[in-house]
Amino acid sequence: MAYSYEPQYFEEFEEGQTFESVGRTVTESDFVMHSAFSGDWTELHTNAEYAEDSMFGERVAHGPMTFILATGFVYRCGFLERRVKAFLGMNYMDIPAPVAMGDTISLDMEVTDTKEFSSRDDAGMVVIDTEMTNQDGEEVFSGDMKFMVKTEASA
Repeated sequence: MAYSYEPQYFEEFEEGQTFESVGRTVTESDFVMHSAFSGDWTELHTNAEYAEDSMFGERVAHGPMTFILATGFVYRCGFLERRVKAFLGMNYMDIPAPVAMGDTISLDMEVTDTKEFSSRDDAGMVVIDTEMTNQDGEEVFSGDMKFMVKTEASA
């Protein structure tokens, strides 16, 4: 299976098309960098002693950090490289299980919709359904990401 894909224009995306990311192990540095950047130093994520007594028994990733890891996988795969004009949002996002320090995660993606814009001809919308799992195959994130993607005519 290929993990690095060629950039695609809007017209090249097809419903049912799939992509798969490489794996990535979440580290203490990831936790610290996210907290520093976001300003969110909640003890569940940053205090090992406090988190040990939580329902998770250990520090777990911030929910927004889990989302950011998913978007990073999408971009790292390369199919949106220099083609994406904007992230347009999501219809849904679920975080059914936590990401712990030391987890190895990866993302599966499927194009579920493409839509031309009536107001512009330089881009269209591509909807990508995502599912992130850990090393045990447990789902830790899912959601549909909507992107504005350049058309070939705009190149």
